[in-house]
Amino acid sequence: MSDPVSLVVDIAVLSVFLLGIWWFRSPASARFGSLAVAVALIVGALVALIRTPLVVSVGHLVVILIAMAIGSTSGAIAAGRVNMTRIPAMVALQNGAGGLAAALVSLVELTRSSGDASMLDLVRLGGMLGLTIGAVTFSGSLIATGRLANWLSSSATVLPRHNVLAGGLLGILVIGVCLGLIFSDLSPWPLFIGLGGLAIALGIVMAIRVGGADMPVLISFLNALSGLAAAFCGVAIGSRLLTACGATVSASGLILTHAMCLAMNRSWRSILWAATPASVAWRPAAQGTPQQGTPDQSPEDQAVQALRQAEKIMIVPGYGLALANAQGPAVQLAETLTRMGKETKFAIHPIAGRMPGHMHVLLAEADVDPDLLFDLAEINSEFVETDLAVIVGACDVVNSAAIEVEGTPISGMPILLAHEAKRVLICNLDSQPGYSGVDNPLYQDAKAILLLGDAKENLNRLIERLTGASG
Repeated sequence: MSDPVSLVVDIAVLSVFLLGIWWFRSPASARFGSLAVAVALIVGALVALIRTPLVVSVGHLVVILIAMAIGSTSGAIAAGRVNMTRIPAMVALQNGAGGLAAALVSLVELTRSSGDASMLDLVRLGGMLGLTIGAVTFSGSLIATGRLANWLSSSATVLPRHNVLAGGLLGILVIGVCLGLIFSDLSPWPLFIGLGGLAIALGIVMAIRVGGADMPVLISFLNALSGLAAAFCGVAIGSRLLTACGATVSASGLILTHAMCLAMNRSWRSILWAATPASVAWRPAAQGTPQQGTPDQSPEDQAVQALRQAEKIMIVPGYGLALANAQGPAVQLAETLTRMGKETKFAIHPIAGRMPGHMHVLLAEADVDPDLLFDLAEINSEFVETDLAVIVGACDVVNSAAIEVEGTPISGMPILLAHEAKRVLICNLDSQPGYSGVDNPLYQDAKAILLLGDAKENLNRLIERLTGASG
């Protein structure tokens, strides 16, 4: 393939890839974006396969095709079986697999080209950076997967002299990369395997100190690292397409990390480097206006009455929505209330769930009207005028301890001001603390109605009673 044609193909693939990312901006076009990115990646893989010199060997081609078939089949099976509560863990695992792939390809390229005097320093540098960054991404993503899948505790683990250990590992890695550039005739395996091992250790040390409340920031940061590893891997193997796509993923991941840090009101350094504040148990006395209704009313009766009386209603989804698989009933409730002439909106916190955009994905799956979705910055000022805030499976993102108590894992984090609504209906499984482990004073607020239990069942009963009354 001539170079001009090759350049045109690369630009076309990258254009489709960028178009797909652009479509991610809207829930209505996100499905098309996913398909566009998938097509771009498949075409890119085929282009790389056609261009690689290994294809001249039939034996190599067979191995490559078998590996692609195994990877595609296993990925399709895993994606088909995973439910919405496991999506964040699945994303973290796949991100780690991408980092591992970049590390292994870089390692093979480095050892294959070792001793080649024509090997450019830039190519060697790209290979070593692809190896180390990929290994950091791999081990860090495994820790994130364990936390998100509840295989590991959600609490941050801070080792003795944690920052010194992390800084030492990072410093040794930098020195190792420099030695690999200066002494290119060194025996490749000890150096490169040592770099990979140290990078895996750094990824573990970095990730274990990030607790559950900060997990969306870690996920987006690891996503940026996986893209960066792929970009440097592209430099090592001479693939301009891989370099461009990897750099795009890395840039978008860094932008997302910055957005998540703003949502947490923290810097990336305070999350990935500084010591984690200890969780505190804090339960204030009951406050707010007395509950309406007679004392013999059940929570469900109170909830139905509050829904009927309210004119402006805000629905706040959280991770419990995914656990209960209640995204369908939540959207149906919003549609029912809208038909009853009530102003109904969804208020979505940027870190609600276990990964960025988790709630948007859930609600889009239930065919929500995108015009009903509002983020924290554009909706928070409306809670004070809201008649009823309906919380479905959310805790940390509406926990006023974040803005009233110091020294907790969520202290300083902007929250959805649901406690400012005139009444609050809580449709959570129980009144236990959220993922951060910080008690929520809203559960003891006198104006709160606690409709505890399975959110899907509770919402369905509310819909039945509302439609029965209105029909």
